[in-house]
Amino acid sequence: MNVPALSIADLTVAYDRLPAVHHLSGSFAPGSLTAIVGPNGAGKSTLLKAIAGLVTPSEGRIEGAAGNIAYLPQLAEIDRGFPIAVIDAVSLGLWREVGLFRAITGDHVKRACAALAAVGLEGFEARQVGTLSAGQLQRALFARLMLQDAGIVLLDEPFAAVDERTTADLMALVKAWHGEGRTVIAVLHDLERVREGFPETLLMAREPIAWDRTENVLTPENLRRARYVSDGWGHAA
Repeated sequence: MNVPALSIADLTVAYDRLPAVHHLSGSFAPGSLTAIVGPNGAGKSTLLKAIAGLVTPSEGRIEGAAGNIAYLPQLAEIDRGFPIAVIDAVSLGLWREVGLFRAITGDHVKRACAALAAVGLEGFEARQVGTLSAGQLQRALFARLMLQDAGIVLLDEPFAAVDERTTADLMALVKAWHGEGRTVIAVLHDLERVREGFPETLLMAREPIAWDRTENVLTPENLRRARYVSDGWGHAA
């Protein structure tokens, strides 16, 4: 799999002229597995959206991401009231391959069913998305990511509001993607899970605090500095 390096140069993303991400530079190596951590309001989700092309940078640039990304938003951003069957929601992962206006063929349906089986949702194809529990919905969204088959996978709080069994199953998928050479970047709050499963970490508080091997980033000094910088931004706002 040809996965390019994902580089960020002097990136600033602002809402109403207040920076959510401020002068961030660095790169994600091809095939790396990186956690993004920081206090609430640190700009973590905004950074993912900028990489995914969902928000426009105020300054700086992002290179290596175009057309090669699968993005998982936070569960809270998913409209669970929209009337759509699980198999149809998962099949949306094929839109780059199929196109917006072409029919889903039998082969596509088989692949979607196989993805559902891989995440433990075999037999859920006809269920409405709105009837799923939080953990089941997250599994379905991971199945959709599988069908996107992207070289860069962005995950925003992938384990929030799901039980430990679901978290373990989804983390196994994350490790499998990493093993396949995909670049995986995940916003997380659980620092112990980061220490256990993510070799690289970006710690930010709107501005970058540390970006390196996880053991070098998640030090008491860096975490204290992140809280201090975040408080400073809060007072400025």
